[in-house]
Amino acid sequence: MTDAKTQMESLRKWVVEHKLRTVGCLWLSGISGSIAYNWSRPNMKTSVKIIHARLHAQALTLAALAGAAVVEYYDHKSGEKAAQLARDPRH
Repeated sequence: MTDAKTQMESLRKWVVEHKLRTVGCLWLSGISGSIAYNWSRPNMKTSVKIIHARLHAQALTLAALAGAAVVEYYDHKSGEKAAQLARDPRH
């Protein structure tokens, strides 16, 4: 159980430190997966396939941004940033 907890903690720290990279990778994998899925459907026009892929990638990006916001909120409340804010005299 503690091994899984440390893996989740290290993943959370990586996401906090690399928010934009995480969102970008999710967007790229989302649009790639969506294009691959749409290309397997032969009865659609190419322009419709591209539009669907873009819409799927946008939805995944919004979900990733919301997830990054939740991680940031959690980090402010209980993580290292909370300790930094407590020590910072300006706050």
